Amino acid sequence: MVCYFLTLMLPRPILEEDASRPIYRQLYEHIKGCIEAGTLAPGERLPATRELAGQLGLNRATVSSAYDLLETAGLISGQVGRGSFVTAGSSRTPGIDWSALLPPGTQRTSVSDARISFSNSRPSEFLFPMEAFRDTCSEVIQSNEATNILQLGSPAGYAPLRRYLLERGREEGVVREGDDILITSGCQQGFDLLQRVLVAHGETVLLEDPVFPGLVSVFSRASARIVGISVGANGMDVQHAERVLQREPVRMVVVTGSFQNPTGTSLPEDERRYLLQVVQRAGAILVENDIYGDLVYSGVRQPTIRQLDETGDTVLLRSYSKLAFPGLRVGWAIGPARLIARLTEAKQASDLHTDHLAQAVLLRFTESGRLAAHKRKMLEAGRERLDAALDACERHLPPGSRFTRPRGGMNLWISLPEPLDAAELLPKAVREGVSYMPGKYFAVSRSEPGTLRLSFAQLPPDDITTGIAVLGRLFRSELEQAREQARLDPAPVLV
Repeated sequence: MVCYFLTLMLPRPILEEDASRPIYRQLYEHIKGCIEAGTLAPGERLPATRELAGQLGLNRATVSSAYDLLETAGLISGQVGRGSFVTAGSSRTPGIDWSALLPPGTQRTSVSDARISFSNSRPSEFLFPMEAFRDTCSEVIQSNEATNILQLGSPAGYAPLRRYLLERGREEGVVREGDDILITSGCQQGFDLLQRVLVAHGETVLLEDPVFPGLVSVFSRASARIVGISVGANGMDVQHAERVLQREPVRMVVVTGSFQNPTGTSLPEDERRYLLQVVQRAGAILVENDIYGDLVYSGVRQPTIRQLDETGDTVLLRSYSKLAFPGLRVGWAIGPARLIARLTEAKQASDLHTDHLAQAVLLRFTESGRLAAHKRKMLEAGRERLDAALDACERHLPPGSRFTRPRGGMNLWISLPEPLDAAELLPKAVREGVSYMPGKYFAVSRSEPGTLRLSFAQLPPDDITTGIAVLGRLFRSELEQAREQARLDPAPVLV
């Protein structure tokens, strides 16, 4: 079992929001597993509750509850004034030393159990149209196709859904003659398959910087040379990308044109055309992540880069995850048929095929008009939540703060005035009942300590306003203290 805490120089736990398994119980189970595996030896001292809470971004009470369970189970013993110590040993018969055998794991961030969490870029489950979803599931299961849907199917995806998406793609202008489609388990699997087929031998990949950490992970696994391209107020810095493309061979450029994660920024149409030109001139492959493209709350939707690409070489990735039922994990890749065929082969080798029942349900949900109705509600709710977030940032963040002002999506990017460090301030925010994601988790090649991502889509407007007000008070107070300290510190003597 792989497990560590920073203090013990062991891997940190992966904690996930789960209504059936509270954070404190997940932490208890993790430490229990470490003790039973022998990774934590009898007599080993655990970190103090306050120290561990700060390391993991949790409330101290959460860690205390986990320690209480461990002590009740007889696994640790608390000693007044000294701390908590492991009392039980490994119950496993000696065997393979998995900790030594396995390579280091990819760094993961824990999810806080703060009451108001801006940490997750996902839709609110309270907006899910559950009655419509239940009706849809019933219709699919009771259909004549149900037995075929539940049988092993094509690795390319559920054929009726593929036909539907191809037809919609032709109407939109993102599918041309010679194109094909592959249904994936969300966009993340699409990137994984592209890495397996196209970036398997250390090739260079350009990613936005900052960017969703899942992209760094998937290409790092192939030992790709990852180059971060700075993101400004209008998305990826295309001139920066052009300079890199001119000086070295690049296999792939990945861009999120609309409402980029984590910044929320979007590339204007003229920059999309320019990026397309410089990538094609360099002979690289352009991959467009359009996962947030439907979430336009004001103005008109910009054309995708693939719509602008007359060659049809741009690869387009999309998903239902940000609009409806992310737990169903249905996404798709559109590209040249020869590439899609190779991606399909890689997918078949990996998982045979993605769940066709989920695909059939989403197809029925879409064709019935229920998705369109749900989308209208999602856009209305998104508009209200974005407005609340922008207004609260304007009113509560300390002077000198900067933040993006997207027209859609799920995220805002905030830059705090120096010398504030968003990662250092997170434990204090969590103690106040609010969490966020520090910018360092999204950095590719450069980290700005004062940055953070606020994901607003899953919170009601009142919680957004309250949460940002709490953060604003904390940031203002810390900034005043830092500046007062700087004023009192003696100036260095010049000699």
